[in-house]
Amino acid sequence: MQSNLIFDVGLHQGEDSEFYLKKGFSVVAVEADPRIAAQAADRLRTYLDKGQLTIVNKAIANEEGPISFFVSENVTVWGTTDPTWAERNRQLGALIKEISVEGIHFSRLIKEYGVPYYVKIDIEGADALCLEGLLKSDDRPKFLSIESCKTSFDQLVREFCLFQQLGYKRYKIVAQHKIAEQQLPNPPKEGQFVEHKFEEGSSGTFGLELPGEWLALEPALKIYMAIFKKYRLTGDAGLSSVRLMRGVLNSEKSRLPSPVASMARKLIRNIGSRLNLRAGWYDTHAMLEE
Repeated sequence: MQSNLIFDVGLHQGEDSEFYLKKGFSVVAVEADPRIAAQAADRLRTYLDKGQLTIVNKAIANEEGPISFFVSENVTVWGTTDPTWAERNRQLGALIKEISVEGIHFSRLIKEYGVPYYVKIDIEGADALCLEGLLKSDDRPKFLSIESCKTSFDQLVREFCLFQQLGYKRYKIVAQHKIAEQQLPNPPKEGQFVEHKFEEGSSGTFGLELPGEWLALEPALKIYMAIFKKYRLTGDAGLSSVRLMRGVLNSEKSRLPSPVASMARKLIRNIGSRLNLRAGWYDTHAMLEE
Protein backbone atom coordinates (compact mmCIF):
# COMPACT_ATOMS: atom_id res chain seq x y z
CA MET A 1 0.00 0.00 0.00
CA GLN A 2 1.23 3.48 -0.92
CA SER A 3 0.50 5.68 2.10
CA ASN A 4 0.51 8.90 0.06
CA LEU A 5 -1.78 7.75 -2.78
CA ILE A 6 -5.54 8.26 -3.14
CA PHE A 7 -7.86 7.01 -5.88
CA ASP A 8 -10.73 9.39 -6.67
CA VAL A 9 -13.13 7.20 -8.67
CA GLY A 10 -15.75 9.65 -9.88
CA LEU A 11 -13.64 12.79 -10.29
CA HIS A 12 -16.50 14.95 -11.60
CA GLN A 13 -15.20 18.53 -11.61
CA GLY A 14 -12.39 17.85 -9.14
CA GLU A 15 -14.17 18.85 -5.92
CA ASP A 16 -12.68 15.96 -3.91
CA SER A 17 -9.37 15.61 -5.72
CA GLU A 18 -8.55 19.25 -5.03
CA PHE A 19 -8.99 18.62 -1.30
CA TYR A 20 -6.76 15.52 -1.34
CA LEU A 21 -4.12 17.33 -3.39
CA LYS A 22 -4.10 20.34 -1.08
CA LYS A 23 -3.49 17.95 1.83
CA GLY A 24 -0.37 16.71 0.03
CA PHE A 25 -1.57 13.38 -1.38
CA SER A 26 -0.92 12.13 -4.89
CA VAL A 27 -4.18 11.35 -6.70
CA VAL A 28 -5.23 9.03 -9.51
CA ALA A 29 -8.68 10.25 -10.58
CA VAL A 30 -11.14 8.41 -12.84
CA GLU A 31 -13.78 10.29 -14.86
CA ALA A 32 -15.74 8.78 -17.77
CA ASP A 33 -17.27 11.96 -19.19
CA PRO A 34 -14.62 13.53 -21.47
CA ARG A 35 -16.13 17.00 -21.19
CA ILE A 36 -16.11 16.94 -17.37
CA ALA A 37 -12.64 15.38 -17.28
CA ALA A 38 -11.33 18.27 -19.41
CA GLN A 39 -12.93 20.82 -17.08
CA ALA A 40 -11.36 19.15 -14.05
CA ALA A 41 -7.98 19.09 -15.81
CA ASP A 42 -8.21 22.85 -16.38
CA ARG A 43 -9.16 23.41 -12.75
CA LEU A 44 -6.29 21.27 -11.42
CA ARG A 45 -3.70 22.08 -14.10
CA THR A 46 -0.98 22.98 -11.58
CA TYR A 47 -1.16 19.53 -9.97
CA LEU A 48 -1.22 17.79 -13.35
CA ASP A 49 1.83 19.67 -14.54
CA LYS A 50 3.91 18.72 -11.51
CA GLY A 51 2.83 15.06 -11.64
CA GLN A 52 0.86 15.00 -8.39
CA LEU A 53 -2.39 14.24 -10.26
CA THR A 54 -3.20 11.67 -12.95
CA ILE A 55 -6.60 11.72 -14.69
CA VAL A 56 -7.88 8.51 -16.28
CA ASN A 57 -10.64 9.41 -18.76
CA LYS A 58 -12.38 6.01 -18.70
CA ALA A 59 -15.37 4.30 -17.06
CA ILE A 60 -15.06 1.51 -14.52
CA ALA A 61 -16.50 -1.60 -16.19
CA ASN A 62 -16.59 -5.39 -16.06
CA GLU A 63 -14.68 -5.61 -19.32
CA GLU A 64 -12.27 -3.29 -21.08
CA GLY A 65 -13.14 -1.68 -24.39
CA PRO A 66 -15.88 0.69 -25.61
CA ILE A 67 -19.04 0.87 -23.46
CA SER A 68 -22.14 3.08 -23.32
CA PHE A 69 -22.09 6.00 -20.91
CA PHE A 70 -25.15 8.11 -20.20
CA VAL A 71 -24.22 11.77 -19.83
CA SER A 72 -26.57 14.03 -17.91
CA GLU A 73 -26.17 17.36 -19.66
CA ASN A 74 -27.89 19.52 -17.05
CA VAL A 75 -27.00 17.56 -13.85
CA THR A 76 -23.41 16.58 -14.61
CA VAL A 77 -22.90 14.58 -11.42
CA TRP A 78 -25.47 12.01 -12.64
CA GLY A 79 -23.38 10.48 -15.44
CA THR A 80 -23.66 6.67 -15.31
CA THR A 81 -23.00 3.41 -17.16
CA ASP A 82 -26.22 1.91 -15.75
CA PRO A 83 -29.25 2.26 -18.10
CA THR A 84 -31.71 1.94 -15.19
CA TRP A 85 -30.02 4.83 -13.36
CA ALA A 86 -30.07 6.85 -16.56
CA GLU A 87 -33.82 6.31 -16.89
CA ARG A 88 -34.36 7.27 -13.24
CA ASN A 89 -32.37 10.44 -13.85
CA ARG A 90 -34.44 11.20 -16.94
CA GLN A 91 -37.61 10.90 -14.86
CA LEU A 92 -36.13 13.43 -12.43
CA GLY A 93 -35.58 15.98 -15.18
CA ALA A 94 -32.08 15.16 -16.42
CA LEU A 95 -31.28 15.60 -20.12
CA ILE A 96 -29.64 12.29 -21.01
CA LYS A 97 -27.33 11.65 -23.95
CA GLU A 98 -25.69 8.28 -24.66
CA ILE A 99 -22.03 8.35 -25.70
CA SER A 100 -19.31 5.74 -26.10
CA VAL A 101 -16.32 5.74 -23.74
CA GLU A 102 -13.49 3.35 -22.95
CA GLY A 103 -14.05 0.95 -20.08
CA ILE A 104 -11.39 -0.11 -17.61
CA HIS A 105 -11.47 -2.85 -14.97
CA PHE A 106 -10.70 -1.59 -11.47
CA SER A 107 -8.01 -4.24 -11.00
CA ARG A 108 -6.03 -2.66 -13.87
CA LEU A 109 -5.84 0.62 -11.94
CA ILE A 110 -4.28 -1.27 -9.04
CA LYS A 111 -1.77 -2.95 -11.39
CA GLU A 112 -0.79 0.32 -13.08
CA TYR A 113 -0.70 2.72 -10.14
CA GLY A 114 -0.39 0.55 -7.03
CA VAL A 115 -2.57 0.05 -3.95
CA PRO A 116 -3.76 3.42 -2.58
CA TYR A 117 -4.20 4.44 1.05
CA TYR A 118 -7.80 5.52 0.41
CA VAL A 119 -10.29 5.00 -2.41
CA LYS A 120 -13.28 7.31 -2.84
CA ILE A 121 -15.90 5.68 -5.07
CA ASP A 122 -18.91 7.55 -6.41
CA ILE A 123 -19.86 6.39 -9.91
CA GLU A 124 -23.66 6.34 -9.90
CA GLY A 125 -24.76 2.73 -9.69
CA ALA A 126 -21.42 1.05 -10.43
CA ASP A 127 -19.61 1.43 -7.09
CA ALA A 128 -19.70 -2.31 -6.41
CA LEU A 129 -17.56 -2.93 -9.51
CA CYS A 130 -14.64 -1.36 -7.66
CA LEU A 131 -15.15 -3.57 -4.62
CA GLU A 132 -15.32 -6.63 -6.86
CA GLY A 133 -12.14 -5.49 -8.60
CA LEU A 134 -10.33 -5.32 -5.25
CA LEU A 135 -10.97 -9.03 -4.77
CA LYS A 136 -8.26 -9.63 -7.37
CA SER A 137 -5.65 -7.80 -5.27
CA ASP A 138 -3.76 -9.37 -2.39
CA ASP A 139 -3.29 -5.95 -0.79
CA ARG A 140 -6.09 -3.55 0.14
CA PRO A 141 -6.43 0.19 0.76
CA LYS A 142 -6.57 1.13 4.44
CA PHE A 143 -9.79 3.08 3.87
CA LEU A 144 -12.45 3.26 1.19
CA SER A 145 -15.86 4.81 0.72
CA ILE A 146 -18.81 4.29 -1.60
CA GLU A 147 -22.11 6.06 -2.17
CA SER A 148 -24.41 3.39 -0.77
CA CYS A 149 -27.47 2.07 -2.56
CA LYS A 150 -30.70 3.83 -1.60
CA THR A 151 -33.19 1.90 -3.74
CA SER A 152 -32.75 -1.68 -2.51
CA PHE A 153 -31.87 -2.87 0.97
CA ASP A 154 -30.85 -6.23 -0.51
CA GLN A 155 -28.33 -4.41 -2.70
CA LEU A 156 -27.07 -2.49 0.33
CA VAL A 157 -26.54 -5.77 2.20
CA ARG A 158 -24.62 -7.08 -0.83
CA GLU A 159 -22.31 -4.08 -0.55
CA PHE A 160 -21.62 -4.91 3.09
CA CYS A 161 -21.01 -8.55 2.17
CA LEU A 162 -18.30 -7.36 -0.23
CA PHE A 163 -16.81 -5.16 2.50
CA GLN A 164 -16.67 -8.15 4.84
CA GLN A 165 -15.19 -10.41 2.17
CA LEU A 166 -12.46 -7.84 1.55
CA GLY A 167 -11.64 -7.56 5.26
CA TYR A 168 -13.38 -4.23 6.01
CA LYS A 169 -15.13 -4.74 9.34
CA ARG A 170 -15.54 -1.19 10.71
CA TYR A 171 -17.82 1.46 9.20
CA LYS A 172 -18.99 5.05 9.39
CA ILE A 173 -22.25 6.19 7.81
CA VAL A 174 -21.76 9.77 6.60
CA ALA A 175 -24.65 12.03 5.58
CA GLN A 176 -23.48 13.59 2.32
CA HIS A 177 -26.09 16.35 2.43
CA LYS A 178 -24.41 17.61 5.62
CA ILE A 179 -20.82 17.68 4.34
CA ALA A 180 -20.65 21.48 4.60
CA GLU A 181 -20.89 21.09 8.40
CA GLN A 182 -17.70 19.01 8.66
CA GLN A 183 -14.76 20.58 10.47
CA LEU A 184 -11.14 19.67 9.73
CA PRO A 185 -9.04 18.81 12.80
CA ASN A 186 -5.93 20.81 13.56
CA PRO A 187 -3.43 19.29 14.05
CA PRO A 188 -4.42 17.07 11.11
CA LYS A 189 -4.84 13.30 11.28
CA GLU A 190 -4.45 12.80 7.52
CA GLY A 191 -1.85 14.62 5.42
CA GLN A 192 -1.29 18.30 6.14
CA PHE A 193 -3.79 20.79 7.54
CA VAL A 194 -5.55 23.02 5.02
CA GLU A 195 -8.27 25.61 5.20
CA HIS A 196 -10.98 24.14 2.99
CA LYS A 197 -14.70 24.64 2.40
CA PHE A 198 -16.45 21.57 1.03
CA GLU A 199 -18.59 22.20 -2.05
CA GLU A 200 -22.07 20.75 -2.45
CA GLY A 201 -21.73 17.24 -3.84
CA SER A 202 -18.23 16.66 -2.45
CA SER A 203 -17.40 13.65 -0.29
CA GLY A 204 -15.77 15.51 2.60
CA THR A 205 -13.19 14.16 5.01
CA PHE A 206 -11.85 10.62 5.04
CA GLY A 207 -9.95 8.08 7.08
CA LEU A 208 -8.88 9.19 10.55
CA GLU A 209 -10.42 12.66 10.11
CA LEU A 210 -14.00 11.37 9.81
CA PRO A 211 -16.33 12.38 12.67
CA GLY A 212 -17.96 9.77 14.91
CA GLU A 213 -17.11 6.26 16.07
CA TRP A 214 -16.27 3.30 13.84
CA LEU A 215 -19.13 0.78 13.93
CA ALA A 216 -19.31 -2.99 13.58
CA LEU A 217 -21.58 -4.57 10.96
CA GLU A 218 -24.79 -4.90 13.00
CA PRO A 219 -25.04 -1.30 14.30
CA ALA A 220 -24.12 0.02 10.84
CA LEU A 221 -26.98 -1.96 9.25
CA LYS A 222 -29.37 -0.75 11.95
CA ILE A 223 -28.60 2.85 10.97
CA TYR A 224 -29.38 2.02 7.36
CA MET A 225 -32.62 0.31 8.35
CA ALA A 226 -33.82 3.61 9.83
CA ILE A 227 -32.67 5.51 6.73
CA PHE A 228 -34.50 3.11 4.42
CA LYS A 229 -37.72 3.54 6.37
CA LYS A 230 -37.58 7.22 5.49
CA TYR A 231 -36.71 6.43 1.88
CA ARG A 232 -39.86 4.30 1.66
CA LEU A 233 -41.95 7.20 2.91
CA THR A 234 -40.41 10.04 0.96
CA GLY A 235 -37.69 8.98 -1.45
CA ASP A 236 -34.20 10.38 -1.03
CA ALA A 237 -35.30 13.94 -1.83
CA GLY A 238 -38.87 13.77 -0.58
CA LEU A 239 -41.96 12.91 -2.61
CA SER A 240 -43.12 16.51 -2.72
CA SER A 241 -39.68 17.66 -3.83
CA VAL A 242 -39.52 15.14 -6.66
CA ARG A 243 -42.98 16.05 -7.92
CA LEU A 244 -42.14 19.74 -7.82
CA MET A 245 -38.87 19.11 -9.62
CA ARG A 246 -40.60 17.16 -12.37
CA GLY A 247 -43.22 19.86 -12.75
CA VAL A 248 -40.69 22.65 -12.99
CA LEU A 249 -38.03 20.98 -15.10
CA ASN A 250 -40.21 18.92 -17.47
CA SER A 251 -42.85 21.55 -18.21
CA GLU A 252 -43.68 21.67 -21.90
CA LYS A 253 -44.71 25.30 -21.50
CA SER A 254 -41.41 26.48 -20.08
CA ARG A 255 -37.95 25.65 -21.43
CA LEU A 256 -35.77 26.79 -18.57
CA PRO A 257 -32.18 27.85 -19.25
CA SER A 258 -29.56 26.00 -17.23
CA PRO A 259 -29.01 28.70 -14.51
CA VAL A 260 -32.77 28.90 -13.89
CA ALA A 261 -33.12 25.12 -13.74
CA SER A 262 -30.20 24.97 -11.27
CA MET A 263 -31.86 27.59 -9.05
CA ALA A 264 -35.16 25.69 -9.22
CA ARG A 265 -33.50 22.47 -8.08
CA LYS A 266 -31.85 24.29 -5.17
CA LEU A 267 -35.15 25.84 -4.07
CA ILE A 268 -36.90 22.48 -4.29
CA ARG A 269 -34.22 20.81 -2.17
CA ASN A 270 -34.56 23.58 0.44
CA ILE A 271 -38.33 23.14 0.56
CA GLY A 272 -37.92 19.41 1.12
CA SER A 273 -35.41 19.98 3.90
CA ARG A 274 -37.56 22.56 5.72
CA LEU A 275 -40.56 20.25 5.64
CA ASN A 276 -38.35 17.42 6.94
CA LEU A 277 -39.14 15.42 3.80
CA ARG A 278 -35.56 14.83 2.72
CA ALA A 279 -33.89 11.60 3.76
CA GLY A 280 -30.68 12.69 2.03
CA TRP A 281 -27.98 10.42 0.69
CA TYR A 282 -25.17 8.64 2.48
CA ASP A 283 -21.66 7.33 1.97
CA THR A 284 -20.38 4.23 3.71
CA HIS A 285 -16.75 4.58 4.81
CA ALA A 286 -14.94 1.34 5.64
CA MET A 287 -11.68 0.66 7.46
CA LEU A 288 -9.50 -2.40 6.91
CA GLU A 289 -9.03 -4.59 9.97
CA GLU A 290 -5.39 -5.59 10.43
